[in-house]
Amino acid sequence: MEINKYLADNLAFLAESGAPIGSWLAEHNPDPAIVHERLHKNQGGIVDWRMDDGQGLFSKLPPPYFYKDWQPVEKLEGAATVIIGTALGYGLNHVLTGTPNSHKVLVVEPRPEMLLACLGQTDYRAFLAHGKLAFVPPNAASIEMALQNLDVSFLFSRIYLRSDLACKQMGPEYAQMSVLTQAKLENLSVELTTLRHKQEVMVGNELHNYGRAMNDGSLARVAGMAKGLTAVLLGAGPSLAAYAPVLRRHRHKGFYAAALQTLPALERLGIKPDLCLAIDYNDNMLQSLDNLNDPAFAADIPFIYSTKMDPAVLARYPGPKMPLWTQGGMATYVLKDQELVLDAGGNVAVTLERFLTWAGAERFILAGCDLAWQGSATHAPGHHHAAGVHTYNPREDVKLTNLHGETIYTHFGFLAAKRDIEKDIAASAAGFFNLYGGGVVIEGAVNIGPDDLESGELLASQGIAKEVFLDALNRASQPRSRPVFAAKAEIWATSLKNASRRLEKLMRKADKHQGEIRELLSQIQFFSRHDPLYMPYLYNEIMDLAGLVHTKARYGVKELATFKNIRQRILAKIREIDANLAPSSTWAA
Repeated sequence: MEINKYLADNLAFLAESGAPIGSWLAEHNPDPAIVHERLHKNQGGIVDWRMDDGQGLFSKLPPPYFYKDWQPVEKLEGAATVIIGTALGYGLNHVLTGTPNSHKVLVVEPRPEMLLACLGQTDYRAFLAHGKLAFVPPNAASIEMALQNLDVSFLFSRIYLRSDLACKQMGPEYAQMSVLTQAKLENLSVELTTLRHKQEVMVGNELHNYGRAMNDGSLARVAGMAKGLTAVLLGAGPSLAAYAPVLRRHRHKGFYAAALQTLPALERLGIKPDLCLAIDYNDNMLQSLDNLNDPAFAADIPFIYSTKMDPAVLARYPGPKMPLWTQGGMATYVLKDQELVLDAGGNVAVTLERFLTWAGAERFILAGCDLAWQGSATHAPGHHHAAGVHTYNPREDVKLTNLHGETIYTHFGFLAAKRDIEKDIAASAAGFFNLYGGGVVIEGAVNIGPDDLESGELLASQGIAKEVFLDALNRASQPRSRPVFAAKAEIWATSLKNASRRLEKLMRKADKHQGEIRELLSQIQFFSRHDPLYMPYLYNEIMDLAGLVHTKARYGVKELATFKNIRQRILAKIREIDANLAPSSTWAA
């Protein structure tokens, strides 16, 4: 490694390519003099970095000690490595040179002067241009965005997280960045697992709910109508029963909102919410309705339902209903200018908070939103998960300590919801209060007890805000006009048939045409993503095509058979979409 030989070339490439890390470096403007001062050759003859205490990063142990296990044993196509800390590039270079070209490498370096030092030692332009390497600004938003591009690696290969032990000698920010990145990877895991295994069912439900949703109204009509509202979000956590008395006493003052799953618990506690909401596509929502002692309890409770829900649940619900379009579904692009299309998160409490925030609510009180449990009771009685006795499972559950010093348990889904709520709180002008019941701490929310609610003032909305919002919900449930979309199944069938013939021809001499086969599959994948109406339902097929393009070292008969299967699935789904969205013989232009 030569000191700072390549810095100017690497920086110029990052600037010309518009890489976000270039803007981050320019914003922080690290002093090159610090780099020149700290870089030196140590007693072992290698380029080293002098830390604040005068010691070199590698003065006690040479680089191979830190990075010997960083190269994956399996040379998987399409895998990825996320590196926290550059340490002059020793570990990074070890990974770059020891993995296939399809292996992606993301690097997060929290210290700008360390990034400068790394960029000065190695010419990374070829790796950057190929897309194998990317430097990521060390902030949550940039890391989250960069990790989203590793979906193929997650689904068809592996993602490795490498935290540079040498860098950790310099300060706590490296460990903190590792924890943040690990959390983002966990969120990505939940999101992609949901998409991979559930997207087909969820968007299929949307198709079958389309006509009903048009008749059940539009939430776009309640935009801004919750101004001045105080919303009490009733979760089904174990603490709900303990706080039921104070919530009952002041029922008339608060606007109470809950998940559909919480209704049976609230029925048993004598608390009727003003609104309920559900996003779960599973048929266990039917169990929530079965758990009601009297179905009439829900007859006058407005129900906001995700259009991805099982149609059977909607048919059973006895009260008024309004559709909620959520991101990732068919409305993401084609209805975004006509409807509220909400990022629902993965937890119904998050969805409720985001919907009411969008509508204009100005204060939130979280009750029973424990996102954790003690002992064996994970939910309040009446919830469909409350019937069984839960035993701590270290492979799925997480052990924590609450504010009282007591041991509590949670799981990654609850922790993801906690992070989502905390992120929303940090970005919101609304006030958040947590009726703390011994669960996880929600940062940004003021912890309160039942005594803080006894006067009822904290629960009350401004003026007639509650009445105004309830009236807006009633008006929102009126039918809306139904868009009609042109059928395109024949166009898709012709295009895919032509591509398939070309692919079969190339496969006859596959060894000679490997590059052309990969390029054609890439073009087919691009085509499968070109129409925003069809793309959400084709998620699995699009990802399977991406797997063929990015994780196969060679193409042959097996890959041709895989493609033909994908093609058949695509055409079947296109015809299903046409049948549900454009059911008449007169198509829209």
